[in-house]
Amino acid sequence: MARPALRLPQNVEGDVYVDSTCIDCDTCRQLAPATFHRADAVEMSFVHRQPATPEERERALMALVACPTASIGTVAKTDTTEAARRFPLDVGAGVSFCGFTSKDSFGAWSWLVRRADGNVLVDSPRAASGLLDRIDAMGGVRWMFLTHRDDVADHEAIRRRFQCERVIHEADVTADTRGVERMLEGDEPTPLAPDLLAIPVPGHTAGSAALLVGERDLFTGDHVWGTDDGTGLDASRSVCWDSWPSQVRSVERLLAHRFERVLPGHGPVFRAASAEAAHDAVAALLARLRVRSAATR
Repeated sequence: MARPALRLPQNVEGDVYVDSTCIDCDTCRQLAPATFHRADAVEMSFVHRQPATPEERERALMALVACPTASIGTVAKTDTTEAARRFPLDVGAGVSFCGFTSKDSFGAWSWLVRRADGNVLVDSPRAASGLLDRIDAMGGVRWMFLTHRDDVADHEAIRRRFQCERVIHEADVTADTRGVERMLEGDEPTPLAPDLLAIPVPGHTAGSAALLVGERDLFTGDHVWGTDDGTGLDASRSVCWDSWPSQVRSVERLLAHRFERVLPGHGPVFRAASAEAAHDAVAALLARLRVRSAATR
Protein backbone atom coordinates (compact mmCIF):
# COMPACT_ATOMS: atom_id res chain seq x y z
CA MET A 1 0.00 0.00 0.00
CA ALA A 2 1.32 3.43 -0.95
CA ARG A 3 2.28 5.63 1.99
CA PRO A 4 1.55 9.37 2.18
CA ALA A 5 4.77 9.86 4.15
CA LEU A 6 6.70 8.68 1.07
CA ARG A 7 4.75 10.83 -1.38
CA LEU A 8 7.10 12.15 -4.05
CA PRO A 9 7.46 15.96 -4.03
CA GLN A 10 7.01 15.96 -7.81
CA ASN A 11 3.33 15.02 -7.41
CA VAL A 12 0.85 17.85 -7.87
CA GLU A 13 -1.44 18.52 -4.93
CA GLY A 14 -4.54 16.36 -4.78
CA ASP A 15 -5.92 12.93 -4.01
CA VAL A 16 -3.86 10.63 -6.26
CA TYR A 17 -0.13 10.33 -5.67
CA VAL A 18 2.93 8.14 -6.28
CA ASP A 19 5.35 7.31 -3.49
CA SER A 20 9.09 6.67 -3.52
CA THR A 21 8.75 2.88 -3.80
CA CYS A 22 8.09 3.33 -7.55
CA ILE A 23 10.38 1.19 -9.75
CA ASP A 24 9.79 3.17 -12.97
CA CYS A 25 8.13 0.24 -14.76
CA ASP A 26 6.02 2.57 -16.96
CA THR A 27 2.72 0.75 -16.34
CA CYS A 28 0.87 3.76 -14.95
CA ARG A 29 2.13 6.05 -17.71
CA GLN A 30 0.87 3.66 -20.39
CA LEU A 31 -2.50 3.12 -18.72
CA ALA A 32 -3.22 6.68 -17.62
CA PRO A 33 -0.98 9.12 -19.50
CA ALA A 34 -3.27 12.05 -18.66
CA THR A 35 -2.41 11.60 -14.97
CA PHE A 36 1.08 10.11 -14.77
CA HIS A 37 4.38 11.30 -16.24
CA ARG A 38 8.01 10.38 -15.58
CA ALA A 39 10.26 12.45 -13.33
CA ASP A 40 13.58 11.94 -15.11
CA ALA A 41 15.60 13.37 -12.22
CA VAL A 42 14.51 10.57 -9.87
CA GLU A 43 13.61 7.96 -12.52
CA MET A 44 10.11 7.45 -11.13
CA SER A 45 6.54 8.16 -12.14
CA PHE A 46 4.56 10.99 -10.58
CA VAL A 47 1.12 12.61 -10.83
CA HIS A 48 1.58 15.58 -13.13
CA ARG A 49 -2.17 16.35 -13.22
CA GLN A 50 -5.01 15.08 -11.07
CA PRO A 51 -7.74 13.19 -12.96
CA ALA A 52 -10.19 15.74 -14.34
CA THR A 53 -12.95 13.48 -15.70
CA PRO A 54 -14.62 10.24 -14.59
CA GLU A 55 -12.75 8.41 -17.36
CA GLU A 56 -9.39 9.80 -16.22
CA ARG A 57 -10.23 8.86 -12.64
CA GLU A 58 -11.06 5.31 -13.69
CA ARG A 59 -7.82 4.95 -15.64
CA ALA A 60 -5.81 6.30 -12.70
CA LEU A 61 -7.42 3.73 -10.39
CA MET A 62 -6.73 1.00 -12.92
CA ALA A 63 -3.08 2.07 -12.82
CA LEU A 64 -3.22 1.84 -9.03
CA VAL A 65 -4.51 -1.74 -9.28
CA ALA A 66 -1.97 -2.71 -11.94
CA CYS A 67 1.07 -1.19 -10.17
CA PRO A 68 3.50 -4.00 -9.26
CA THR A 69 4.80 -2.32 -6.11
CA ALA A 70 1.61 -0.67 -4.78
CA SER A 71 3.34 2.69 -5.20
CA ILE A 72 0.18 4.57 -6.23
CA GLY A 73 -2.25 5.73 -3.56
CA THR A 74 -5.13 8.05 -2.82
CA VAL A 75 -5.47 10.34 0.17
CA ALA A 76 -9.17 9.59 0.54
CA LYS A 77 -10.29 6.03 1.12
CA THR A 78 -11.14 4.70 -2.33
CA ASP A 79 -12.96 1.60 -3.54
CA THR A 80 -10.94 0.09 -6.39
CA THR A 81 -13.25 -2.89 -6.97
CA GLU A 82 -14.60 -1.63 -10.28
CA ALA A 83 -11.14 -0.67 -11.50
CA ALA A 84 -9.91 -4.20 -10.74
CA ARG A 85 -12.83 -5.68 -12.64
CA ARG A 86 -11.72 -3.90 -15.82
CA PHE A 87 -8.91 -6.45 -16.13
CA PRO A 88 -8.31 -8.28 -18.38
CA LEU A 89 -8.66 -5.07 -20.41
CA ASP A 90 -9.72 -5.59 -24.03
CA VAL A 91 -7.28 -3.97 -26.47
CA GLY A 92 -8.97 -5.30 -29.59
CA ALA A 93 -8.69 -8.24 -31.98
CA GLY A 94 -9.13 -10.86 -29.26
CA VAL A 95 -6.33 -9.60 -27.01
CA SER A 96 -6.55 -8.29 -23.44
CA PHE A 97 -4.02 -6.74 -21.07
CA CYS A 98 -4.13 -8.61 -17.76
CA GLY A 99 -3.14 -5.75 -15.46
CA PHE A 100 -1.97 -6.89 -12.01
CA THR A 101 1.69 -6.67 -12.98
CA SER A 102 4.27 -8.31 -10.73
CA LYS A 103 7.32 -6.78 -9.07
CA ASP A 104 9.05 -10.12 -9.74
CA SER A 105 8.81 -9.26 -13.45
CA PHE A 106 9.62 -5.56 -12.93
CA GLY A 107 6.05 -4.68 -13.87
CA ALA A 108 6.11 -6.44 -17.24
CA TRP A 109 2.77 -6.66 -19.02
CA SER A 110 0.98 -9.97 -19.48
CA TRP A 111 -1.41 -10.53 -22.37
CA LEU A 112 -4.38 -12.89 -22.80
CA VAL A 113 -5.06 -14.05 -26.36
CA ARG A 114 -8.58 -15.40 -26.76
CA ARG A 115 -8.84 -18.27 -29.25
CA ALA A 116 -11.49 -20.87 -30.06
CA ASP A 117 -8.79 -23.55 -29.85
CA GLY A 118 -7.66 -22.46 -26.40
CA ASN A 119 -6.50 -19.19 -24.88
CA VAL A 120 -2.87 -18.18 -24.62
CA LEU A 121 -1.39 -16.23 -21.72
CA VAL A 122 1.77 -14.39 -22.76
CA ASP A 123 3.99 -14.00 -19.70
CA SER A 124 2.63 -14.09 -16.18
CA PRO A 125 0.65 -11.52 -14.20
CA ARG A 126 0.25 -11.60 -10.45
CA ALA A 127 -1.98 -14.54 -9.60
CA ALA A 128 -4.70 -12.35 -8.09
CA SER A 129 -7.76 -14.49 -7.42
CA GLY A 130 -10.25 -12.07 -8.98
CA LEU A 131 -8.18 -11.79 -12.15
CA LEU A 132 -7.86 -15.57 -12.45
CA ASP A 133 -11.62 -15.96 -11.92
CA ARG A 134 -12.28 -13.57 -14.79
CA ILE A 135 -9.78 -15.37 -17.02
CA ASP A 136 -11.50 -18.64 -16.13
CA ALA A 137 -14.83 -17.14 -17.19
CA MET A 138 -13.23 -16.19 -20.52
CA GLY A 139 -12.21 -19.78 -21.22
CA GLY A 140 -9.15 -20.25 -19.03
CA VAL A 141 -5.62 -20.77 -20.33
CA ARG A 142 -4.37 -23.57 -22.61
CA TRP A 143 -0.84 -22.29 -23.16
CA MET A 144 1.34 -19.94 -21.14
CA PHE A 145 4.06 -18.56 -23.39
CA LEU A 146 6.99 -17.21 -21.38
CA THR A 147 8.95 -14.81 -23.56
CA HIS A 148 12.07 -14.95 -21.38
CA ARG A 149 13.38 -15.75 -17.93
CA ASP A 150 12.65 -12.32 -16.39
CA ASP A 151 8.87 -12.28 -16.77
CA VAL A 152 7.70 -15.62 -15.38
CA ALA A 153 6.25 -14.15 -12.12
CA ASP A 154 3.48 -16.43 -10.75
CA HIS A 155 3.64 -19.03 -13.53
CA GLU A 156 3.46 -21.97 -11.12
CA ALA A 157 0.27 -20.74 -9.45
CA ILE A 158 -1.34 -20.15 -12.84
CA ARG A 159 -0.28 -23.60 -14.02
CA ARG A 160 -1.95 -25.12 -10.94
CA ARG A 161 -5.15 -23.15 -11.58
CA PHE A 162 -5.53 -23.84 -15.32
CA GLN A 163 -3.33 -26.89 -15.99
CA CYS A 164 -1.93 -24.95 -18.94
CA GLU A 165 1.11 -25.98 -20.96
CA ARG A 166 4.00 -23.63 -20.21
CA VAL A 167 6.44 -22.84 -23.02
CA ILE A 168 9.89 -21.29 -22.65
CA HIS A 169 13.17 -21.52 -24.55
CA GLU A 170 15.63 -23.97 -23.01
CA ALA A 171 18.34 -21.29 -22.94
CA ASP A 172 16.28 -19.33 -20.41
CA VAL A 173 15.29 -22.20 -18.13
CA THR A 174 16.21 -21.61 -14.48
CA ALA A 175 15.62 -23.53 -11.29
CA ASP A 176 12.24 -21.79 -11.09
CA THR A 177 11.12 -22.95 -14.56
CA ARG A 178 12.80 -26.33 -14.98
CA GLY A 179 9.40 -28.00 -14.53
CA VAL A 180 7.79 -26.33 -17.57
CA GLU A 181 5.96 -28.63 -19.95
CA ARG A 182 7.67 -27.55 -23.20
CA MET A 183 11.12 -26.15 -23.91
CA LEU A 184 11.92 -24.57 -27.26
CA GLU A 185 15.26 -25.44 -28.84
CA GLY A 186 17.60 -23.71 -31.26
CA ASP A 187 17.01 -20.55 -33.28
CA GLU A 188 14.40 -21.71 -35.81
CA PRO A 189 10.74 -20.71 -35.47
CA THR A 190 8.56 -23.44 -33.94
CA PRO A 191 4.83 -23.81 -34.63
CA LEU A 192 2.76 -24.41 -31.49
CA ALA A 193 -0.52 -24.47 -33.45
CA PRO A 194 -1.54 -23.46 -36.99
CA ASP A 195 -1.89 -19.84 -35.87
CA LEU A 196 0.83 -19.75 -33.17
CA LEU A 197 4.50 -19.44 -34.06
CA ALA A 198 7.29 -19.22 -31.48
CA ILE A 199 10.19 -17.15 -32.84
CA PRO A 200 13.51 -17.28 -30.96
CA VAL A 201 14.92 -13.74 -30.67
CA PRO A 202 18.07 -14.08 -28.53
CA GLY A 203 19.74 -10.91 -27.36
CA HIS A 204 17.94 -9.43 -24.39
CA THR A 205 18.46 -12.85 -22.87
CA ALA A 206 19.93 -15.94 -24.48
CA GLY A 207 16.51 -17.58 -24.68
CA SER A 208 14.25 -14.64 -25.50
CA ALA A 209 11.39 -15.61 -27.81
CA ALA A 210 8.51 -13.82 -29.48
CA LEU A 211 5.07 -15.26 -30.19
CA LEU A 212 3.35 -14.56 -33.51
CA VAL A 213 -0.42 -15.02 -33.56
CA GLY A 214 -1.70 -15.42 -37.09
CA GLU A 215 -0.31 -12.65 -39.25
CA ARG A 216 -1.63 -10.04 -36.87
CA ASP A 217 0.00 -9.82 -33.44
CA LEU A 218 3.62 -10.20 -32.38
CA PHE A 219 4.24 -10.49 -28.64
CA THR A 220 7.85 -9.49 -28.06
CA GLY A 221 8.61 -9.50 -24.34
CA ASP A 222 11.62 -7.22 -23.91
CA HIS A 223 12.92 -7.64 -27.46
CA VAL A 224 11.37 -4.60 -29.21
CA TRP A 225 8.57 -2.16 -28.38
CA GLY A 226 6.77 0.84 -29.82
CA THR A 227 8.18 4.34 -29.76
CA ASP A 228 6.51 6.88 -27.50
CA ASP A 229 5.07 8.76 -30.48
CA GLY A 230 3.56 5.60 -31.94
CA THR A 231 5.28 5.93 -35.30
CA GLY A 232 7.81 3.11 -35.10
CA LEU A 233 9.69 0.50 -33.12
CA ASP A 234 12.61 0.70 -30.73
CA ALA A 235 15.09 -1.41 -28.75
CA SER A 236 17.79 -0.49 -26.27
CA ARG A 237 21.30 -1.67 -25.60
CA SER A 238 20.93 -0.46 -22.00
CA VAL A 239 18.46 -3.27 -21.22
CA CYS A 240 20.19 -5.98 -23.25
CA TRP A 241 21.40 -8.49 -20.68
CA ASP A 242 22.98 -11.12 -22.97
CA SER A 243 24.27 -10.02 -26.39
CA TRP A 244 23.62 -6.84 -28.34
CA PRO A 245 24.91 -8.26 -31.66
CA SER A 246 22.53 -11.19 -31.20
CA GLN A 247 19.66 -8.81 -30.51
CA VAL A 248 20.34 -6.86 -33.69
CA ARG A 249 20.38 -10.12 -35.68
CA SER A 250 17.12 -11.11 -34.01
CA VAL A 251 15.49 -7.87 -35.14
CA GLU A 252 16.57 -8.73 -38.67
CA ARG A 253 14.82 -12.12 -38.34
CA LEU A 254 11.51 -10.33 -37.84
CA LEU A 255 11.64 -9.17 -41.45
CA ALA A 256 10.70 -12.71 -42.48
CA HIS A 257 7.33 -12.54 -40.73
CA ARG A 258 4.06 -10.69 -41.32
CA PHE A 259 2.31 -8.87 -38.48
CA GLU A 260 0.52 -5.59 -37.86
CA ARG A 261 0.77 -5.05 -34.13
CA VAL A 262 3.63 -5.39 -31.62
CA LEU A 263 2.62 -5.99 -28.00
CA PRO A 264 5.67 -5.85 -25.72
CA GLY A 265 6.26 -6.60 -22.06
CA HIS A 266 7.41 -3.03 -21.48
CA GLY A 267 6.76 0.12 -23.45
CA PRO A 268 4.08 1.24 -25.90
CA VAL A 269 2.13 -1.06 -28.19
CA PHE A 270 2.94 -0.45 -31.87
CA ARG A 271 0.06 -0.52 -34.35
CA ALA A 272 0.88 -0.44 -38.04
CA ALA A 273 -1.54 0.35 -40.84
CA SER A 274 -0.61 -2.90 -42.57
CA ALA A 275 1.86 -5.77 -42.49
CA GLU A 276 3.89 -3.89 -45.07
CA ALA A 277 4.04 -0.83 -42.83
CA ALA A 278 5.16 -3.02 -39.91
CA HIS A 279 7.88 -4.51 -42.14
CA ASP A 280 9.06 -1.00 -42.94
CA ALA A 281 9.13 -0.14 -39.23
CA VAL A 282 11.32 -3.18 -38.51
CA ALA A 283 13.64 -2.23 -41.38
CA ALA A 284 13.90 1.34 -40.08
CA LEU A 285 14.69 0.11 -36.57
CA LEU A 286 17.31 -2.27 -37.91
CA ALA A 287 19.00 0.56 -39.80
CA ARG A 288 19.12 2.71 -36.65
CA LEU A 289 20.49 -0.14 -34.54
CA ARG A 290 23.26 -0.80 -37.04
CA VAL A 291 24.24 2.85 -36.98
CA ARG A 292 24.29 2.86 -33.18
CA SER A 293 26.35 -0.32 -33.14
CA ALA A 294 28.88 1.09 -35.60
CA ALA A 295 29.18 4.29 -33.56
CA THR A 296 30.18 2.38 -30.43
CA ARG A 297 32.91 0.27 -32.00
